Amino acid sequence: MSDHNPLFQLPQHAEPCPQCGQPLVIRSGKSGPFLGCSSYPACDYLKPLHQHDNTVVKILEDEPCPECAAPLAVKHGRYGMFIGCTRYPDCHFVVHEEASASSSIACPQCQQGQLTERLSKFGKTFWGCNRYPDCRFLVNDAPQLGTCQFCQFPLLLQKKSGLYCAAKGCQKKQPAKAG
Repeated sequence: MSDHNPLFQLPQHAEPCPQCGQPLVIRSGKSGPFLGCSSYPACDYLKPLHQHDNTVVKILEDEPCPECAAPLAVKHGRYGMFIGCTRYPDCHFVVHEEASASSSIACPQCQQGQLTERLSKFGKTFWGCNRYPDCRFLVNDAPQLGTCQFCQFPLLLQKKSGLYCAAKGCQKKQPAKAG
């Protein structure tokens, strides 16, 4: 039986490392596969396998960039659609989606901020404290004013099947109100 296991071999890439000339190999990281130098850590050359270039979907001729007056464009990038300047990389202006107006629901953790609807980089909606990163409270379901009838936590979550306690230790379904 051979000590050679092909499953653990790193495949070599045809091009040599531009820094040291050693072969490049395909490696895997938290952002996916990439090319890296086979002599790592002596050489730290990296090259992404997939480019995340922004592609222009539509130029907004009537919307000038507030920084350079060039037209803005709707673009598709690594994390989805966004609006940015057509003069990128000379101008780095990007329209940042304003967090939706703060709700009137106070953060139950810090009791100083308000819960705000946000969008994750994967397109999922969540609600978090507008004092982030000082307060890291967040929930994935729509928050509702109310108090848990079991643990008295001051926030409920609206789910498809009813209202639930937002406390991590409780999360009990609230009894329907007689009406």
